Amino acid sequence: MTETERAVDDAERAREQGGGRRQFGAIPRRLTRGVLARRLIRDELGVLIVLGLLIAGIGIPYPDFLDSDNLLTTAHNSVYISLMACGMVFALAMREVDLSVGGTYAMCLVVGALLVRDGTPPWLAVPVMLVTGIALGVFNALVTTLLALPSFIVTLGTLMLFRGVGLALADGKQITDLPLDDSFFTFAGGDAAGVPFALWVLLAVVVVLAVVLTRTRFGARVRAIGSNPDAAAFSGIPVVRTRIQALALSGLTTACAAALALAFYGAGDPTLGQGYELQAIAACIIGGTPLAGGRGSVVGAVAGAMILSVVASGLVFFEVPINWTSFATGGVILVAVAADSALRRTGRRRR
Repeated sequence: MTETERAVDDAERAREQGGGRRQFGAIPRRLTRGVLARRLIRDELGVLIVLGLLIAGIGIPYPDFLDSDNLLTTAHNSVYISLMACGMVFALAMREVDLSVGGTYAMCLVVGALLVRDGTPPWLAVPVMLVTGIALGVFNALVTTLLALPSFIVTLGTLMLFRGVGLALADGKQITDLPLDDSFFTFAGGDAAGVPFALWVLLAVVVVLAVVLTRTRFGARVRAIGSNPDAAAFSGIPVVRTRIQALALSGLTTACAAALALAFYGAGDPTLGQGYELQAIAACIIGGTPLAGGRGSVVGAVAGAMILSVVASGLVFFEVPINWTSFATGGVILVAVAADSALRRTGRRRR
């Protein structure tokens, strides 16, 4: 039995005694330092070790791979998937799936580029992009709730819907003629202290969302719903509101990725983001967030995205044809899923 399952059981007993809501509010405080340390070892240390071994395995025969510039470039290439994965963790942890992130990414990118091209200061266009991402996430949650459909089906439809809107707004063309000398493009699209600005943003997002998932009432609700939706609803947890918040958060992190992409590329390409939704889900699974819900790891999801980026970069050094990139990525996903399943079975036998 996981910590969240025990938390739900405690909430149920407290509700029967007339104090369910008050007891559940204390769940984050029940996650002691020892429990959190065990979760770190179980969910995150393994994938970080795999990431380190991959880097070493490529760097030993090809020392140029370990060059700081190459490592920073490889890490930067994973930023957009990593940000999407950070939000996706919350959805997966409560048994939801947001397949629309690729379309959300493209639509937010187009909206921001159009605003900047039409004269809006780039820094002021960023909040509009973020609000757009949140609105698209809320739309997904409302349709899922009102139509009583699985989020998998709803977001599969909105993936194409949002991407279609982005293509229509951009008239099917790349949006250029942006003021690239503006500080938004030179600073947010450049380096800060020798590190790409996007990596600093990713670090901040990871720290904040890791705390939110493990130390806040919202994070406890997400994990409790994923562990046992019926018990969570019975104990008084607002399932619908939590679903809206989780999918809105997924839209927000995706919009953040779009804003950073606009700053880096200096143009709005409505075709960007194709396949990103599957890579984001893969990053979460590799990082220890199961599709069955109940738990998740923000740090693990980012490490999973880094692994995918390292694999893609390593194929270049090994002179593997680019057509094999998808094959290698799929192999990594299958190995990660198999390893996660084996570890969970071993853990259940030990308990």
